Amino acid sequence: QLQASGGGLVQAGGSLRLSCTASGRTFSNNAMGWFRQAPGKEREFVSSISWNGGETKYADSVKGRFTISRDNAKNTVYLQMNSLKPEDTALYYCAADLTSIVVRTTPHYWGSGTLVTVSS
Repeated sequence: QLQASGGGLVQAGGSLRLSCTASGRTFSNNAMGWFRQAPGKEREFVSSISWNGGETKYADSVKGRFTISRDNAKNTVYLQMNSLKPEDTALYYCAADLTSIVVRTTPHYWGSGTLVTVSS
């Protein structure tokens, strides 16, 4: 139901934009977000956006570099990632929750992952 895309290999300092498109149902009333899991590490929260885009939240590690947005008409949430660092290398997952303002630590709906690799 949630398909992530846009990952790839990029040099440090570069940019990528991830997309997550919902199919089969709409999440226009749900908070959506991004999580990531680096090799050998626990999955961690990256960013969250409210149902109407009015409220956003970021992990301290990406604040000022990443921007989350959504287009409810396209059932899609985006993650614009700038000034990428090698430590941003991870499998990025999109998610949607039953809440409307912010996704919880363990959202109700998980999407596929897309791999981001940042070379130094």
